[in-house]
Amino acid sequence: MPGGHVRKIRCVGGVTHDTYGRLLMVQRAHAPGEGLWSIPGGRVEPGESDPVAVARELREETGLTVSIGRLVGSVTRPAASGLYEIYDYECRVIGGLLRPGDDAAQVAWIDLAAFGTLERTNLLTEGLAPTLREWDMLPRA
Repeated sequence: MPGGHVRKIRCVGGVTHDTYGRLLMVQRAHAPGEGLWSIPGGRVEPGESDPVAVARELREETGLTVSIGRLVGSVTRPAASGLYEIYDYECRVIGGLLRPGDDAAQVAWIDLAAFGTLERTNLLTEGLAPTLREWDMLPRA
């Protein structure tokens, strides 16, 4: 890229646990990460704040309405046209019906055993497991 400029694409995600400690996850239906499991999220649209984008993405991908809490952490991942800068927020479900939508092939509450299986079989998006471990945000059940 001219002058070494790298295009940065702002994205958000919602780290959401249910009352049993399971983690809300989606199986991606499209690239990047098609077929892999991750936390729900996506690009911030022009004019959106992070909380508005997180709420929209979770509603579109999972059918759930959430309240947005604290920033859990951020990561940078390669994108075809630059870098994804992903800001992940802690969320709490306040309504809606769980169903896959938009960019999700499947959506589920994942417990620690199922998460371990997804990790061992390489079905998680790149870097997700170590990042969630570092942030102490793995499934708790």
